[in-house]
Amino acid sequence: MRALVPSNGVTALKKEMDRIFDRIWEPDLPTPAVFGEWTPVIDVLEAKDEIIVKVEVPGIEPKEINVQLADQILTISGEKKYEKEEKDDKFYRTERAMGSFSRSVRLPTPVDPVKVVAVFKNGLLTVTLPKTKEVKGTSIPIKIE
Repeated sequence: MRALVPSNGVTALKKEMDRIFDRIWEPDLPTPAVFGEWTPVIDVLEAKDEIIVKVEVPGIEPKEINVQLADQILTISGEKKYEKEEKDDKFYRTERAMGSFSRSVRLPTPVDPVKVVAVFKNGLLTVTLPKTKEVKGTSIPIKIE
């Protein structure tokens, strides 16, 4: 039966198309920013033993960021404070976003909430979420007789 299945990359193409269609229906699509709100960019990647979430939050003090995990949904929120303006200052262009933000992402696999680690360095927040043992799977040795 295996000889009837073509091995010309159709399986890889099917997986890529499934991935694209899965992303279309994700509820986490960015929404336009409202005045006083902004949306930091976020990357979610899956490694062998963990899920890694990276969020760009430049100009924010780590104490102003809140990281929560509930029901396999990771929520990162905080606020980028407005700088003090002088009365005589005249702005010609203002492109930096300020105000509060909140990003939530549903994790693709169950994680161990006790072992989650969040590290902030140079405006990048990296949250490492170890997968549970059930998700990692177990290698079963084969006995030779």
